[in-house]
Amino acid sequence: MKALTNKEEEVMKILWQIGGGFVKDILAAYTDNTEPPHYNTLSTMVRNLEEKGYVGHKAYGKTHEYFPVISKDTYRAELMEKAVSDFFSNSYTGLVSQFAAEEKISVAELKKIIELIENKPDGKLP
Repeated sequence: MKALTNKEEEVMKILWQIGGGFVKDILAAYTDNTEPPHYNTLSTMVRNLEEKGYVGHKAYGKTHEYFPVISKDTYRAELMEKAVSDFFSNSYTGLVSQFAAEEKISVAELKKIIELIENKPDGKLP
C-alpha cells in the first residue's frame, strides 16, 4: 500500500465518513476547521488516490462518483504495522512503553488493554 500525504488522508477520512460521492460532495464535506482545496486540486487528489488503489469510481458519462475501496480499519491496521516496524523494531511492547514513558497512557488504560486481551472471546479485539 502506497503512503498517503496528509491532504490525501483528509480526503480519505471524508470518503470514509460519507461513504462516497462526487468531487462536489467531498468538497462540501470539509469542516469549518479545515480549509478545503480548490475543486480542481481535489479532483486531482481523488484521481491520485485511485491510482494508489484507495479509491474506485463509477462513471456517469464524463462524471465520476468516487468511493473508498480500502476500509478505514484496513488502513489503520497497515499504518500501525508500518509504524511499529519502522520505529519500534516490530515490538508492540516498545510502542506501549513509549506511550507510558510519555505519560500518554495510564495504568488504568493498560489494565483495560490487558483485560481485553485476556477476555477476547473470538480472538479479535473490539
